[in-house]
Amino acid sequence: MARIFPFRAWRYNPDKVGNLADVVTQPYDKITPEMQDRYYQHPFNLVRIIRGREFPDDDERSNVYTRAARTLEQWIAESILIQDARPSFYIYHQRYALSPGDRRVRKGFIGLGQLEDYEAKIVFPHERTLRGPKIDRLNLLRATKAHFGQIFMLYSDPAQRIDEVLDEHTGRAPDMRVVDEYGVEHLVWRLSDESAVTHIQHLMADHPLIIADGHHRYETALAYRDERRAAAGRIDRDAPYERVMMTFINTESGGLTILPTHRLIKPVRPFDLSRLLQFLQRYFDLHSYPFADEEQKAAAARALHQDMERLGRERPTFGMYAAGRAAFFRLHYRDDAAGAALMEHVPPRLRELDVTVLHALIIERGLGFTPEFIAEHEPIAYLREFQAGIRQVDEGQGAICFFVNPTRIEQVRDVALAGEVLPQKSTDFYPKLLSGLTLYRLE
Repeated sequence: MARIFPFRAWRYNPDKVGNLADVVTQPYDKITPEMQDRYYQHPFNLVRIIRGREFPDDDERSNVYTRAARTLEQWIAESILIQDARPSFYIYHQRYALSPGDRRVRKGFIGLGQLEDYEAKIVFPHERTLRGPKIDRLNLLRATKAHFGQIFMLYSDPAQRIDEVLDEHTGRAPDMRVVDEYGVEHLVWRLSDESAVTHIQHLMADHPLIIADGHHRYETALAYRDERRAAAGRIDRDAPYERVMMTFINTESGGLTILPTHRLIKPVRPFDLSRLLQFLQRYFDLHSYPFADEEQKAAAARALHQDMERLGRERPTFGMYAAGRAAFFRLHYRDDAAGAALMEHVPPRLRELDVTVLHALIIERGLGFTPEFIAEHEPIAYLREFQAGIRQVDEGQGAICFFVNPTRIEQVRDVALAGEVLPQKSTDFYPKLLSGLTLYRLE
């Protein structure tokens, strides 16, 4: 099903740039203004292309996209970027720790993937996209005619046949090694052995692909492909713009982590906690974790976190912490007819997701936040860290925080392959794929 290809990647010339960690970046949509300033300290950092600075006097002839294109051409002319001699796959390992002693390795490989319309049932999205980011990425692609980061693709290979082939070629020193700002070690080996490449292509042909990260860039690449097809007046499936750079990761190989994204409810309007608890008792088994001092509070938070993880294997389970109440609460969904009746507008497969129950039942029904109210007032902030939710409620930035368990990879797979999409902020794959390890030029 999936057509994948080796390619002659453009890569940073170590003789020109020095430490590779100084020039590669996190994905463009994860680059904050502070990170942009830090990245800009190196004259050859990729941020100058993928997230360049804007200026008040920008116009059609000089803007962030035209500067990106000029910078790319200049770096190629000056051999800051050089092209590999042979078509290759690029084996990509990421070593990381979620906590001390919890070391993990996520294994995959970088290659080109054939762009496929979703209707072909070869590539499956798991989330909706927004128009603004796609316009931005399309303008950059039109100007540079190049891809700088990879689409994060999942495939399922329980027998790990592809991983076995890749592992045969990682016994030597990596061609690239980077430790990023989060302490993640990124290792890349170039694989140009023709028999191994052909074998991997054959094995991958059986697998559908699920987009984990990079939906906006994938759909941008589709739009650009269609523009080039229209300009050419024909379809050439072997044209460079018919393919995009991807990292392929086996969901069964281990090391794949999805982090939870907690919901902080901003104090945009008063709410009655007692009334909310009465509502919740109709659909959830409630348990409280009271505390009287900071030591007890820390112990209560740990107990809540542990119980959420344990009970969450059975049914959707949440934590809750509200301003003005010296207690945490655990909400264990009963998953009965009463709850189902309030979510009958939701597809059955999505009702099994924690984030669906949280939004459709607790936020929309319990708090009374309609989609229109959420769109107008943006009352929800999204947090990765458990402790950050507690702190922001204590500091008055949030009226209440709902803590969630991470979405399981099998839930992502089942929803995507069924042709459905998850609610917003359902997944946070960690770590992110670095941009700038390999570049794919279309011309």
